[in-house]
Amino acid sequence: MTPIKKVKDEIRREFSAKRDALDPSVRAEFSSKICNTAKELVSFRHAEIILLYSPIKSEIDVLPLAKAALEKGKAIAFPKCNKEDRTMKFHFVTSLDELETGAYGIKEPREDAPVYDAENDTRVAVCYVPGLTFDVFGYRLGYGKGYYDKFMHVFKGCTIGMILSDFIVRSLPKGKYDCHCDILLTENGAKPIKAEKGTSRF
Repeated sequence: MTPIKKVKDEIRREFSAKRDALDPSVRAEFSSKICNTAKELVSFRHAEIILLYSPIKSEIDVLPLAKAALEKGKAIAFPKCNKEDRTMKFHFVTSLDELETGAYGIKEPREDAPVYDAENDTRVAVCYVPGLTFDVFGYRLGYGKGYYDKFMHVFKGCTIGMILSDFIVRSLPKGKYDCHCDILLTENGAKPIKAEKGTSRF
Protein backbone atom coordinates (compact mmCIF):
# COMPACT_ATOMS: atom_id res chain seq x y z
CA MET A 1 0.00 0.00 0.00
CA THR A 2 1.38 3.40 -1.00
CA PRO A 3 1.64 6.17 1.63
CA ILE A 4 -0.97 8.31 -0.15
CA LYS A 5 -3.44 5.41 -0.33
CA LYS A 6 -2.95 4.69 3.36
CA VAL A 7 -3.73 8.30 4.25
CA LYS A 8 -6.74 8.35 1.92
CA ASP A 9 -8.12 5.16 3.46
CA GLU A 10 -7.84 6.65 6.93
CA ILE A 11 -9.73 9.75 5.79
CA ARG A 12 -12.38 7.56 4.14
CA ARG A 13 -12.99 5.68 7.35
CA GLU A 14 -13.24 8.91 9.33
CA PHE A 15 -15.73 10.64 7.06
CA SER A 16 -17.74 7.52 6.30
CA ALA A 17 -18.33 7.04 10.03
CA LYS A 18 -19.07 10.73 10.48
CA ARG A 19 -21.62 10.74 7.67
CA ASP A 20 -23.31 7.55 8.83
CA ALA A 21 -23.66 9.06 12.31
CA LEU A 22 -25.75 11.97 11.03
CA ASP A 23 -29.38 12.06 12.11
CA PRO A 24 -31.38 10.83 9.06
CA SER A 25 -33.86 13.69 9.39
CA VAL A 26 -31.03 16.26 9.36
CA ARG A 27 -29.45 14.58 6.36
CA ALA A 28 -32.80 14.60 4.54
CA GLU A 29 -33.32 18.28 5.33
CA PHE A 30 -29.86 19.22 4.04
CA SER A 31 -30.29 17.07 0.93
CA SER A 32 -33.51 18.93 0.18
CA LYS A 33 -31.80 22.30 0.60
CA ILE A 34 -28.95 21.27 -1.68
CA CYS A 35 -31.31 20.06 -4.40
CA ASN A 36 -33.44 23.20 -4.18
CA THR A 37 -30.34 25.33 -4.61
CA ALA A 38 -29.13 23.17 -7.50
CA LYS A 39 -32.39 23.73 -9.39
CA GLU A 40 -31.87 27.50 -9.21
CA LEU A 41 -28.31 27.50 -10.56
CA VAL A 42 -27.55 28.49 -14.14
CA SER A 43 -25.76 25.16 -14.56
CA PHE A 44 -29.05 23.30 -14.08
CA ARG A 45 -31.37 25.73 -15.83
CA HIS A 46 -29.24 25.86 -19.00
CA ALA A 47 -28.23 22.21 -19.09
CA GLU A 48 -29.72 19.91 -21.68
CA ILE A 49 -28.27 16.80 -20.04
CA ILE A 50 -28.25 16.09 -16.30
CA LEU A 51 -25.83 13.40 -15.09
CA LEU A 52 -26.80 12.08 -11.67
CA TYR A 53 -26.03 9.21 -9.32
CA SER A 54 -28.14 6.78 -7.34
CA PRO A 55 -27.52 7.62 -3.67
CA ILE A 56 -26.28 4.82 -1.45
CA LYS A 57 -25.71 4.61 2.27
CA SER A 58 -25.82 8.19 3.58
CA GLU A 59 -25.02 10.12 0.37
CA ILE A 60 -26.80 13.33 -0.60
CA ASP A 61 -30.08 12.32 -2.25
CA VAL A 62 -30.14 13.88 -5.73
CA LEU A 63 -33.17 12.01 -7.05
CA PRO A 64 -35.40 15.11 -6.68
CA LEU A 65 -33.14 16.70 -9.32
CA ALA A 66 -33.90 13.82 -11.68
CA LYS A 67 -37.63 14.40 -11.29
CA ALA A 68 -37.25 18.15 -11.78
CA ALA A 69 -35.11 17.64 -14.87
CA LEU A 70 -37.61 15.26 -16.45
CA GLU A 71 -40.43 17.71 -15.78
CA LYS A 72 -38.48 20.37 -17.67
CA GLY A 73 -37.82 18.07 -20.62
CA LYS A 74 -34.12 17.57 -19.92
CA ALA A 75 -32.33 14.31 -20.61
CA ILE A 76 -31.08 12.48 -17.51
CA ALA A 77 -28.46 9.76 -17.21
CA PHE A 78 -27.05 7.58 -14.45
CA PRO A 79 -23.72 5.73 -14.27
CA LYS A 80 -23.23 2.04 -14.88
CA CYS A 81 -19.97 0.64 -13.53
CA ASN A 82 -17.68 -1.88 -15.18
CA LYS A 83 -15.92 -3.63 -12.31
CA GLU A 84 -13.34 -5.27 -14.58
CA ASP A 85 -11.61 -2.08 -15.74
CA ARG A 86 -13.12 0.26 -13.12
CA THR A 87 -14.72 2.56 -15.65
CA MET A 88 -18.26 3.81 -15.85
CA LYS A 89 -20.55 5.05 -18.57
CA PHE A 90 -23.65 7.16 -18.12
CA HIS A 91 -26.81 5.71 -19.68
CA PHE A 92 -29.92 7.70 -20.41
CA VAL A 93 -33.21 6.82 -18.73
CA THR A 94 -36.66 8.31 -19.11
CA SER A 95 -37.87 7.24 -15.67
CA LEU A 96 -36.34 6.29 -12.34
CA ASP A 97 -38.27 3.04 -12.65
CA GLU A 98 -35.76 1.99 -15.33
CA LEU A 99 -32.98 1.71 -12.74
CA GLU A 100 -32.13 -1.72 -11.36
CA THR A 101 -29.66 -2.98 -8.77
CA GLY A 102 -26.20 -3.46 -10.29
CA ALA A 103 -22.55 -3.28 -9.24
CA TYR A 104 -21.91 -2.62 -5.53
CA GLY A 105 -25.65 -2.80 -4.88
CA ILE A 106 -26.21 0.56 -6.61
CA LYS A 107 -29.25 1.29 -8.75
CA GLU A 108 -28.06 1.49 -12.37
CA PRO A 109 -29.52 1.75 -15.88
CA ARG A 110 -29.84 -1.38 -17.96
CA GLU A 111 -26.95 -2.33 -20.23
CA ASP A 112 -29.01 -1.65 -23.35
CA ALA A 113 -29.98 1.89 -22.30
CA PRO A 114 -28.58 4.62 -24.63
CA VAL A 115 -25.06 5.73 -23.66
CA TYR A 116 -23.98 9.34 -23.13
CA ASP A 117 -20.86 10.09 -25.21
CA ALA A 118 -18.83 12.32 -22.89
CA GLU A 119 -16.19 13.09 -25.52
CA ASN A 120 -18.38 13.89 -28.52
CA ASP A 121 -21.82 14.95 -27.32
CA THR A 122 -21.97 18.72 -27.81
CA ARG A 123 -25.08 19.36 -25.73
CA VAL A 124 -24.72 21.36 -22.51
CA ALA A 125 -24.28 18.93 -19.63
CA VAL A 126 -23.79 19.08 -15.89
CA CYS A 127 -22.58 16.20 -13.71
CA TYR A 128 -23.43 15.96 -10.00
CA VAL A 129 -20.61 14.18 -8.18
CA PRO A 130 -20.86 12.35 -4.84
CA GLY A 131 -18.04 12.10 -2.32
CA LEU A 132 -17.20 11.30 1.27
CA THR A 133 -15.34 14.59 1.59
CA PHE A 134 -14.08 17.42 -0.62
CA ASP A 135 -11.38 19.99 -0.04
CA VAL A 136 -11.69 23.72 -0.69
CA PHE A 137 -10.05 23.29 -4.09
CA GLY A 138 -12.79 20.96 -5.29
CA TYR A 139 -10.86 17.70 -5.01
CA ARG A 140 -12.84 14.76 -3.70
CA LEU A 141 -12.39 11.54 -1.85
CA GLY A 142 -14.79 8.78 -2.81
CA TYR A 143 -14.72 5.07 -2.15
CA GLY A 144 -11.34 4.52 -3.77
CA LYS A 145 -12.31 2.84 -7.05
CA GLY A 146 -11.46 5.79 -9.31
CA TYR A 147 -14.62 5.70 -11.42
CA TYR A 148 -15.39 9.40 -11.25
CA ASP A 149 -11.83 10.59 -11.79
CA LYS A 150 -11.58 8.56 -14.99
CA PHE A 151 -14.88 9.93 -16.23
CA MET A 152 -14.07 13.52 -15.29
CA HIS A 153 -10.87 13.38 -17.34
CA VAL A 154 -12.94 13.19 -20.54
CA PHE A 155 -16.11 15.05 -19.48
CA LYS A 156 -16.24 18.61 -20.84
CA GLY A 157 -19.25 19.91 -18.94
CA CYS A 158 -19.71 21.42 -15.49
CA THR A 159 -19.01 19.19 -12.47
CA ILE A 160 -20.68 19.87 -9.14
CA GLY A 161 -19.60 18.19 -5.92
CA MET A 162 -22.53 17.41 -3.63
CA ILE A 163 -21.39 17.61 -0.02
CA LEU A 164 -22.39 18.86 3.41
CA SER A 165 -20.44 21.90 4.60
CA ASP A 166 -19.00 20.06 7.62
CA PHE A 167 -17.40 17.55 5.26
CA ILE A 168 -15.20 20.06 3.45
CA VAL A 169 -11.56 20.11 4.55
CA ARG A 170 -8.71 22.46 3.83
CA SER A 171 -6.74 20.02 1.71
CA LEU A 172 -6.82 16.36 0.66
CA PRO A 173 -3.91 14.18 -0.50
CA LYS A 174 -3.90 14.08 -4.30
CA GLY A 175 -2.64 11.64 -6.90
CA LYS A 176 -1.83 12.50 -10.51
CA TYR A 177 -5.19 11.19 -11.72
CA ASP A 178 -7.34 13.08 -9.22
CA CYS A 179 -9.73 15.66 -10.70
CA HIS A 180 -11.48 18.60 -9.08
CA CYS A 181 -15.07 19.77 -9.41
CA ASP A 182 -16.00 23.19 -10.76
CA ILE A 183 -18.47 23.91 -7.97
CA LEU A 184 -19.12 22.62 -4.48
CA LEU A 185 -22.76 22.62 -3.47
CA THR A 186 -23.67 22.42 0.22
CA GLU A 187 -26.70 23.17 2.37
CA ASN A 188 -25.26 26.70 2.64
CA GLY A 189 -25.13 27.34 -1.10
CA ALA A 190 -22.82 27.04 -4.09
CA LYS A 191 -19.08 27.72 -4.04
CA PRO A 192 -17.30 28.11 -7.41
CA ILE A 193 -13.78 26.67 -7.53
CA LYS A 194 -10.57 27.78 -9.24
CA ALA A 195 -8.46 24.75 -8.41
CA GLU A 196 -6.32 25.00 -11.53
CA LYS A 197 -4.72 28.10 -10.01
CA GLY A 198 -4.42 26.59 -6.56
CA THR A 199 -7.04 28.90 -5.12
CA SER A 200 -10.67 28.72 -4.17
CA ARG A 201 -13.42 31.23 -3.49
CA PHE A 202 -14.15 29.92 0.02
